[in-house]
Amino acid sequence: MKLMLVTDAWSPQVNGVVTTLVELVRQLQAAGHEIVVIHPGQFRTRPCPGYAGIDIAVLPGRRLSRMISAAQPDAIHIATEGPLGWAARRHCRRHDLPFSTAFHTKFPEILHAALGVPLSWGYALFRHFHRPSAAVMVPTRGVLDMLAQRGFKNLREWTHGVDTRLFGFAPQATECPGLGHLARPVSLYVGRVSYEKNIAAFLDLDVPGSKVVCGVGPLEAELRGRYPNVHWLGVLPRTELAQVYAAADVFVFPSRNETFGLVMLEAMACGVPVAAYPVDGPLQVLGDSAAGAMREDLGEAWREALKVPRHQARERAQRFGWSRAAELFTRFLVPLPRHLRRARHEPVSRPVPLSGARPVVTQPSSHR
Repeated sequence: MKLMLVTDAWSPQVNGVVTTLVELVRQLQAAGHEIVVIHPGQFRTRPCPGYAGIDIAVLPGRRLSRMISAAQPDAIHIATEGPLGWAARRHCRRHDLPFSTAFHTKFPEILHAALGVPLSWGYALFRHFHRPSAAVMVPTRGVLDMLAQRGFKNLREWTHGVDTRLFGFAPQATECPGLGHLARPVSLYVGRVSYEKNIAAFLDLDVPGSKVVCGVGPLEAELRGRYPNVHWLGVLPRTELAQVYAAADVFVFPSRNETFGLVMLEAMACGVPVAAYPVDGPLQVLGDSAAGAMREDLGEAWREALKVPRHQARERAQRFGWSRAAELFTRFLVPLPRHLRRARHEPVSRPVPLSGARPVVTQPSSHR
């Protein structure tokens, strides 16, 4: 199968959506599929207003249409709701091409937190975006149910995975690379330092030991000034990030607005138990596994997670394999009718197939 993947989130961006898509592409290529990615790096871009580190394509419509026509894909998947996503949607609608989409991020909550946009407005816009999609892939049953209640149709539950070789098991917490000996226990946050992540709930925790933040984002400068005793690591290559996970005693996930929470799986794969609120994302990733603790009192969750044996966190992470995620993804794709896969002869700029795509440096992740 030849798949065209259209995404506004791609390297050098660092977030959970990018990590998810890069790993997905690797799995699909390993299974023998040809993947052509259309991403912002192939267009003129500008910084996304209010969201440092994210560049978006400027007026990509005509060129993107030529790229889709030239590729002659068997299926089209639109991964994001940014300028490229909207342009691909218009092209598919104009040419009566079926396509699938994904709901990776609760952007209505981000817009509400950052700009005060009412949630109902944000979800109305996103419902409009996904309405023509033949399959809207969502990462958890909780997100699927939430979107169904808001009027979204054609929803498909599509889980994500974790690279348990890269994020290897550490039976005991190690020294944190680059920081030397830290007072124990070490509490870690990995993710975007952004409005929707509720990171202050972690930084305000009255717990012993040291706090480490791995990530960047629009609130970073402000929070660095307010919390000078926190160890701020910024963005790290994924191999170094794995070492930081291994050095932690507890992984704190303070967000209440996640669709999944890939960083939890990465931490758990290294043997780090998770402290989180009992909300979508943690409810699905942790489940009833005893790989961490979920409480409305995040401090209580921290204290309970600290008691969890590291092997229990690792065992839960091993249940999330990328091969299963890739299998589900291909099952939900919608093939283009054969008569629509004809050659077109207009001048084009061809997208670059991702042979041997490398995973991007992880996010101090938005990670989603």
